[in-house]
Amino acid sequence: METYSLDRFLKEHPFFEGLSEADLELLAGCGKNVVVEPDELVFKQGEPADEFYVVRVGRVVIELPAPHGGSVSVQTVGDGDVLGWSWIFPPYRWQFDARAVERTRIVTLDGKCLRGKCETDTRLGYEMVKRFARVMTDRLQATRLQLIDLYGNGGPKPGS
Repeated sequence: METYSLDRFLKEHPFFEGLSEADLELLAGCGKNVVVEPDELVFKQGEPADEFYVVRVGRVVIELPAPHGGSVSVQTVGDGDVLGWSWIFPPYRWQFDARAVERTRIVTLDGKCLRGKCETDTRLGYEMVKRFARVMTDRLQATRLQLIDLYGNGGPKPGS
């Protein structure tokens, strides 16, 4: 069986496309492979956000704790998806919970270390902000479509 290095994974992943070899080496040096078991939290709302993730194989649900207990699913991410933007934006705390739906292999990247690198290398910092802004925009669009589906098809109307 061929081993699939972290360097190679990042070089071939669309999120990191166009980054320099030096940037990719830096990122790979801040990364590690992790296995998350079903129902295990990847991160928890309110806790320090010092990492971000790329799902290699598996599924992770992004959810909000509900006031009445339990949680509300916001979105499910899977193979190849990037997870977590709170590491790059103050106050560096998770805004959601993320929980593995099934056994999931993820690449964990040390966002705390990368924040420091992004502060000193503003070119890299700007690149990371642009890339994570795209992830955020995609997630907001997906949420908007969910709301349209919920409220636009005879469901409850906002404010009613």
